[in-house]
Amino acid sequence: MNQGIGGRFQQETKYARGRLPAGDLDWSKKPNRYKSYPRAEKIKLGPPQRKGGAPLWETIERRRSCRAFGEQSLSRDKLPQLLWAAQGVTKTFKDFELRAAPSAGALYPIETYLVIQNVDDIESGVYHYDVRQHELELLRRGDFRDETANAALNQSFLAEANVVFIWTAIFERAKWKYKERAYRYIYLDTGQIAQNLALAAVSLELGSCQIGALYDDEVNALLGIDGDEESVVYMTAVGTPQE
Repeated sequence: MNQGIGGRFQQETKYARGRLPAGDLDWSKKPNRYKSYPRAEKIKLGPPQRKGGAPLWETIERRRSCRAFGEQSLSRDKLPQLLWAAQGVTKTFKDFELRAAPSAGALYPIETYLVIQNVDDIESGVYHYDVRQHELELLRRGDFRDETANAALNQSFLAEANVVFIWTAIFERAKWKYKERAYRYIYLDTGQIAQNLALAAVSLELGSCQIGALYDDEVNALLGIDGDEESVVYMTAVGTPQE
């Protein structure tokens, strides 16, 4: 049977008994789990609330994709909640930080970027989330509403969101251990992060919509990444639902 690249990928990355990748891990070449922009302007985020909020089962029931956002600005104190729920550090074990969403092998290949469009007391622009320091790093100032929406197959509702989360993968973090099967785990990791964010948005009375339809190279250019060693995987628009 002839298969496209998707089918071949599925078949060629299967695990079978007796046919697992061989070889010892080279610990000297293990990639760093953290990315930061040392020269970027830093915006410290407040500590997230770890208690209270909407009941879990109710939150799951209420989760829906939202594609109509109002003009109300997003309260700044909701941003650290969203980021922490998606990928924040939940516990430190010795010198290792565990995060809110699971990751295969605890390798954490996913990076979080934000296009902030309408958030109280935070300038519009493109930011990177420094997980370890729980702070934003300003990469580009300006209004990138149209550029972001156009890069997502011209889905105009992204321009109306308060903030757009963009997740990228640094592939070598996962490939160092899992070789070609790492791509499967990267996509799973990203979905788990996005679901955490979607539930956190509901708990904060916000709407969200997950976006997989995008022009990869246009999003990569927006973020200033190479699209090879690091590339966009997924996006989520978050905002105040239109009444």
